[in-house]
Amino acid sequence: MSDISDLTLRPARAADAQSIYDLLQRSGLPASDLSTARPEFVMAEHAGQLVGIGALEHFGNAALLRSVAVEPQWRGSGAGRLIVANLEQRARAAGIDELILLTLTARDFFARLGYGPKRRDRVPPAVLGSAEFRSLCPASASCMAKCMDPN
Repeated sequence: MSDISDLTLRPARAADAQSIYDLLQRSGLPASDLSTARPEFVMAEHAGQLVGIGALEHFGNAALLRSVAVEPQWRGSGAGRLIVANLEQRARAAGIDELILLTLTARDFFARLGYGPKRRDRVPPAVLGSAEFRSLCPASASCMAKCMDPN
C-alpha cells in the first residue's frame, strides 16, 4: 500500500462497470440496481489499479451517497475519506443541499466525516423511493445525512 497522495480520482467510464460490480460484491454492498439507478461513480486508482469507489445518486437537491468501497489492503489508509471528500465536492458543484446514506457497517466512519443520524420519515420522498431505501438495504441500516455547505 502506498500513500493516498499517490491516488488518482476520476469519473467512472462504461468500461469500469465490471470492476465496480466486483468490488461491490466483495464488499457486501448492493449492486443489483446499478443499471437502473445509474449512480455516478468515482474511481480511486493507484498506478492504474483500482483502490476504491463511491457514487452519488441524484434526487433533485438531495443525493444518496452510496457504494463507498475500498479494497481491503487500502482500508485505513484514508482512501475512503478521499473518495467521500471528492463526492461531496461534486455534490456541492451540482447544487446538492444534502447527502443521505444508508449503512450497516460504516456508521462510525461516516460520523467522523460529519454525517449524523437522520430519521427516515425526514428523508425526501424521491430518495425514499430509491431501490436502496425500498428494498436493497434492510430497515436495520443506519440512515445518516450531511448538509452541504456551498463553501
